[in-house]
Amino acid sequence: MESNLKVFKSDRFDVEDASNLSLFLYPDSLFIFAKDKNQTNICIHEYLNFDWNSLEQLVISDHLLKNDIPATIYLHQPDFSLVPGVLFQPGEEATYLSFASEQRPNTSYFSTPLDSNNLQILSGIAGKLKKSLQARFSELTFHHGSVSFLSYLFKERFNLIGQEILISIFGNQIYVAAFSNQELAAFNMFSIDSKEDILKYTLIFIEQLKFDRNHVRISLFGATSESEITEEWGKAYFHHFRLLSPHANQNYTHGFKHLKSVNLFETNWQFD
Repeated sequence: MESNLKVFKSDRFDVEDASNLSLFLYPDSLFIFAKDKNQTNICIHEYLNFDWNSLEQLVISDHLLKNDIPATIYLHQPDFSLVPGVLFQPGEEATYLSFASEQRPNTSYFSTPLDSNNLQILSGIAGKLKKSLQARFSELTFHHGSVSFLSYLFKERFNLIGQEILISIFGNQIYVAAFSNQELAAFNMFSIDSKEDILKYTLIFIEQLKFDRNHVRISLFGATSESEITEEWGKAYFHHFRLLSPHANQNYTHGFKHLKSVNLFETNWQFD
């Protein structure tokens, strides 16, 4: 586990300055953000090839996690559902999620309101894992991992044109959101093996929503040099294609060398 750890930190980092933590659990990796009392990021731990079954062990071994301070857990997992706010009834999360996947016993559910409570995003965590986290942290909050990306898109909605597809890459997964006339029309998470899979899912969205391929705008977040995704590549398929970085709502102290090369959405924008 230690060999997979990458550390990005302030030049003056002291673990005692951490006042809260954000844990972003991706299907194949884990990022831990430590923030000071001013909500400035002071240290980030990145674990590559991370297995969620290792989280209980990591909680007692990673030095950022040793202090009992408020922690927010973001779970990037395919088991989630979007429910219109006017239809959402607390306590019915298992029913809503059963349309997306078969629900397991002893699952603890949670939801997050978005877009001024017009939308709820629901997900769950295994009861055993939740208990192990509660044993370590006395103050815990859970969100589905897509809340950062979605909250950003809702903030930027009035800068969108009539037909928009927006994609966020993280490892071997993507979120794809489609907006029609500035309203969310479709959203999902997919696993990918290559950049051609991004093309495939984009074309599926275009066909399903009857978008005009010559007018729809494709915006992609999170491209890295390893992905070999460039604007030239995208414009070979779509007239309106661009690579973007989200506006920042995250602050950093001096340091954090090489963090930009990660190009992770949440290094710039987080749902807080």
